[in-house]
Amino acid sequence: MKATRTFVVCALAVAAVVMVIFCVQSVTTPIKFEETRAQREISVIKNLVDLRTAEVEYHHQNGSFTASYDTLLTFLKTAPKKEVMKEGSLTDKQLEAGLTEPKAIKILNAAKKKALSNKKLSFEDNDALYAYIWANDADVKKNGLEGFRRDTIELNMLQALYKGEYDETTIDRIAEIPFSEGLRFELEVNNDYKTSQGIRVPLFEARAPFASYLGDLNAQELVNLIDREEKLEHYAGLKVGDVFAPNNNAGNWE
Repeated sequence: MKATRTFVVCALAVAAVVMVIFCVQSVTTPIKFEETRAQREISVIKNLVDLRTAEVEYHHQNGSFTASYDTLLTFLKTAPKKEVMKEGSLTDKQLEAGLTEPKAIKILNAAKKKALSNKKLSFEDNDALYAYIWANDADVKKNGLEGFRRDTIELNMLQALYKGEYDETTIDRIAEIPFSEGLRFELEVNNDYKTSQGIRVPLFEARAPFASYLGDLNAQELVNLIDREEKLEHYAGLKVGDVFAPNNNAGNWE
C-alpha cells in the first residue's frame, strides 16, 4: 500500500514537471520563433532592397524589367551608370523669362559644338572648353549662362548603385534568400500592364516565402504564421513590387 502511494506521488510529481515544461515551452517557443524571424528578416529585406535597386536601374536604362537573373547580373557587372554632373543653376529671373534646363543645355551644346568646330581653337579638356564658351559665346552670355554646366559622365555601375558594397565577384549574392541554403528570390515581371487610361507601366515583383528562410525553425509556428497571413489575404513572406498593380515598387514591410 505504501509502495503504491509512493508510486502515485512520484507519478504526479513527474506529471507536474512535464506540465511545467510544456507550459514554459508554449510561451517561449513562439517568442523565440518571432525573435529569430525578426533577426533573419533584416538580412532578407536588405537583399530585397538591393535587388529592387538593380531592377529599377535596369528599367531606367531599358524601359522594362527583367525576370532573368543572368540578364540582370550581367547588366550590373558590365553596363555603365550615366549621371549628369551639375554646376550652377537657373535663377528665378531666368525661369520667369522662359529659360528651362533643356533649353539651357541646348544653348550650351550648340556653343560647345561651335567652338570645337573652329579649327583655330584647341582645348586641353572640358574645363577649358567651358571657360571659353562662358567668356566668348554670344548666346551663352545673352542668356546669363556663365558658370552653368551640365556634363553626362559614365560611372561603374556597382560603385554608383552600392557604394563599393559589392564587386563583380560578390554581386550575385543579392539574388539569394538568406538562411535558405541557396534559394533565389522568386522574380516575376509584367512589362505589358496598362492603367485604366491605357498607359503602359512595367511592373516587377521579387518574393521570399516564409518557408524559404524560416523552414528550419519550429514547424507548427511556421504553419501558424503562414495560415495567419493567408487568412488576412497577405503574401506569406516578404516581397517588393507587385505584378498586378503599380505600388511604386514598395516592400510589404514598408
